[in-house]
Amino acid sequence: MNNDYVLVLKDLIKDFDDKRAVDNFSLRQKKGEILGLLGPNGAGKTTTIRMILNIIAPDSGYIEILGRRFSEKMKNRFGYLPEERGLYRKLKVSEVLSFFGELKGMRKHEIKKRGFKLLQKFALDNYLDKKVEELSKGMAQKLQFIITILHSPELLILDEPFAGLDPLNIELVKNIILEKKREGVTIIFSTHLMEYAEKIVDTVVMINKGRKVLDGSLSDIKSTYGTKFIKIKYEGDAGFVSLLDYVRSIEDYGREMEIELEDMAAKDRLLKALVGKLSLSSFQVTEPSLNNIFIRKANEGEQL
Repeated sequence: MNNDYVLVLKDLIKDFDDKRAVDNFSLRQKKGEILGLLGPNGAGKTTTIRMILNIIAPDSGYIEILGRRFSEKMKNRFGYLPEERGLYRKLKVSEVLSFFGELKGMRKHEIKKRGFKLLQKFALDNYLDKKVEELSKGMAQKLQFIITILHSPELLILDEPFAGLDPLNIELVKNIILEKKREGVTIIFSTHLMEYAEKIVDTVVMINKGRKVLDGSLSDIKSTYGTKFIKIKYEGDAGFVSLLDYVRSIEDYGREMEIELEDMAAKDRLLKALVGKLSLSSFQVTEPSLNNIFIRKANEGEQL
């Protein structure tokens, strides 16, 4: 047993027919940290999560959770939000809370008290007697998140927690994730929304084609990629930027652009070229964004 880590995975392998979904995957996660489990579609993230939760078994490898090997008694200490959501559509919201709360060993008065407070946070307290099928997609997503945290789990595993939510509710879920971290909860979440991952994760693990291709603290990973990056906000046609011979790569978002230079000595040349053709509202030296690193590592994998 290793009491320093809430989760230890060592050399996990999982095959489906003739395809290797997870290939010698290992990680360690400390208590109270948020880990971003990132990767393109089909990279092996969900398979890894399902092995952690004993939904499927690895073909080989070792999993230790909360200091010991998995047992059914430990399930009440987890909270799991699956990528493919599933609620009983004919049940009322109050019945959904009762059902899932009792599954996790909660008493009825605890479910009622805590459930109502969470419904209030998510502006669902007026829907207690509504059936799930009467809720909008976004409301159902919020209800699914509520039942994931209802029993105050020690380990929270969230597979695409922001899917189907509007910006206001993404912000709400993000704040609750951070609140859980402050309470000492250990959190793993998988998402494609890099701008949110970048704001809240402590550590990052990226999987591509079943293999770990990136692992470490967010600050260490960013420093590895150096500071040859310029971020600009602009108006105008910026198509010419990628043609400049001192520009290595760009990520263009229409009005914002992340530019990687061959050498930072070219910074002044770049500024001069931009001022001549674009209306600039911001020009700053920066580290690469997590989105930039994500795209780069995914593209590297495609070339293997």
